[in-house]
Amino acid sequence: MPVVSLKEIVDRAFEARYGVPAINIVNDLTLEAVLAGAVEAKTPVIVQTSVKTVKSIGSDVLFAMWTAMTARIEVPVTLHLDHCPERAVITECLERGWNSVLFDASTLTVEENQRQTVEVVAEARRYGAHVEGEIEAIKGVEDGIGSDTEPARHSLETAIGFIRATGVDVFAPSIGNAHGVYSKTPELDFQRVTDIVEATGVPIALHGGSGMTPEQFTDLISRGCAKVNISTALKIEFMKSSLAFLKQAEAADKWDPPSLFRDVRTHIVDLTTGLAATFGSAGKAW
Repeated sequence: MPVVSLKEIVDRAFEARYGVPAINIVNDLTLEAVLAGAVEAKTPVIVQTSVKTVKSIGSDVLFAMWTAMTARIEVPVTLHLDHCPERAVITECLERGWNSVLFDASTLTVEENQRQTVEVVAEARRYGAHVEGEIEAIKGVEDGIGSDTEPARHSLETAIGFIRATGVDVFAPSIGNAHGVYSKTPELDFQRVTDIVEATGVPIALHGGSGMTPEQFTDLISRGCAKVNISTALKIEFMKSSLAFLKQAEAADKWDPPSLFRDVRTHIVDLTTGLAATFGSAGKAW
């Protein structure tokens, strides 16, 4: 199964009403483990890279890793640039071969956001790529992008107008979701998802998925959330599993990095398969 476009993956999920895990990786180990988990679960997967990850690893090296690890992949996969406010980074990733981008201009006025998103969509189309758009910041800081201030929510009419004017392929609304760790179960505006989907027919990206309940996922996916973003959960799993293993290594005075890598990989594979089961995408490989 070759690498496919974001639209191919998301449109199928939207039509069948299942959610596709969109998981932010942080290095080669997590990239390989997420792909392995997708193969094990027979699920499509959207691999996401933050601007921070692109800059720390380098777009050339990161894309070379992606190309090598997906050369004989058995499930539909796509590479997505997450929350990018920098047009230069968007251009760089599209030139390298990323399949889609989220242009995050949520700090701008809706008018300026819309103007630039139209340009980004046109640029992406030249590379056969797709675009996710948003007009509202999601509360919480993720990889240095965002704010802990509750964002103002624009009217439904404004959101619909933005989607129609820009031609974005996926839209990420603010519905009470947040990046990072929730202090309590979030109170979500389920109806807003339904209203946007019914008015536009465009699939929804659910941000801030780490920490939502299975019931919330099921409800939102049934309404049209076809792309479900997971970042914090992977970071926590990566760090905590590493810490637990290293504490055991210290107690035993046995220091074997490959064993650490295998252990952490197992945790990330399990996280990926668990998400696929929760979102209903397990067994949906084409």
